[in-house]
Amino acid sequence: MVSAAAARLMEVAAVGPYFAVVCGERPDTEGFRPLTELYGDGRALERYAETVARRLGTGQLRVAASTLHLQAASRLWSIALASASLTGHVPDLDPAQLWWRPVRSGPVELWLPTARELPQDADMVTVVHDTVAVRNLRPLDDAVHGVFGVSRQVLRGNAASALVGALRVLLARAPDAPHSPVPLVHALLDREPLTGAGTFTTAPGGSIAFRRRSCCLYYRVPGAGTCGDCVLRDRRTHP
Repeated sequence: MVSAAAARLMEVAAVGPYFAVVCGERPDTEGFRPLTELYGDGRALERYAETVARRLGTGQLRVAASTLHLQAASRLWSIALASASLTGHVPDLDPAQLWWRPVRSGPVELWLPTARELPQDADMVTVVHDTVAVRNLRPLDDAVHGVFGVSRQVLRGNAASALVGALRVLLARAPDAPHSPVPLVHALLDREPLTGAGTFTTAPGGSIAFRRRSCCLYYRVPGAGTCGDCVLRDRRTHP
């Protein structure tokens, strides 16, 4: 029997691949590791960055590390933000209980052997912030900064960009969510580690805009340009 928490995550997964996390027992568990291993084992992080670098066609591991950080943040924010907006509940994304494995293409695969939800004894902003920013992004930031030297400013921008990106997809694919995600994103951008990461604006018609104050370094990939929210986007040359 599917638990209520797992059923709500199935609803969230329907938004798109970045919002999906498989719950419960599964036969194909080979290659899965808890997220704590990625955060705490420098060699595991290096191996994953090397994989990302090969996919990107770059020999710069710092660029690959920034990219994997942005992708991981996107996965975590997407799940938590959509859960809060669509169901009014927030899943427990404890990195010791949330397992991951890389795939050949697309977003990293996530698996929760047991789906749990966080108690709602605090406001939704605090709950979402705690499960994503505090319990996941904080140790991930420390690992990526420590192993690859990616600056804290870049990582802050990545986290903010990932959050706004999740918001864009959610607004496009679930415009009638029972709980508007826009105020939640506004509040999250005012909390560390996102404070000062960029400028977020909304228009009366519902459109949103974000310009970060840093660059994710993706432009260093051969043949790549700048992202839509990049601080370098309007410059003619890159430093």
